[in-house]
Amino acid sequence: MAELIQLPTFTDNRGKLTVIEKCLPFDIERVYYIYDVDDSIRGWHKHKKTVQAAVAVSGECTIVIKTLDSERKYQLNRPDQCLILMPDDFHYMENFSQHAVLMVLASEFFDPNDYITEI
Repeated sequence: MAELIQLPTFTDNRGKLTVIEKCLPFDIERVYYIYDVDDSIRGWHKHKKTVQAAVAVSGECTIVIKTLDSERKYQLNRPDQCLILMPDDFHYMENFSQHAVLMVLASEFFDPNDYITEI
């Protein structure tokens, strides 16, 4: 089940520094980011193995976790928050703001056989 976590952030008069270290439930094997998104919906899948951590490093977007009976929406709009997506979380991303950048950290290398496109 998806979980929103607070990332360690250090603040002083120079600004903020957010760290992703020893706070994820997996080792990072892949990093990618999604940006310059029009009004399209991205994702629309779940995984067999991959655990992911999504961070809106700039702007905002909505990540929807969908089941046959319900859906839950997470508004990502702070670079110090991270949404952990488990393999069974069928998800999609929508409502990207202008200049939004969604960074995703993944537990596995890309494998097209890991994707499941049906709820």
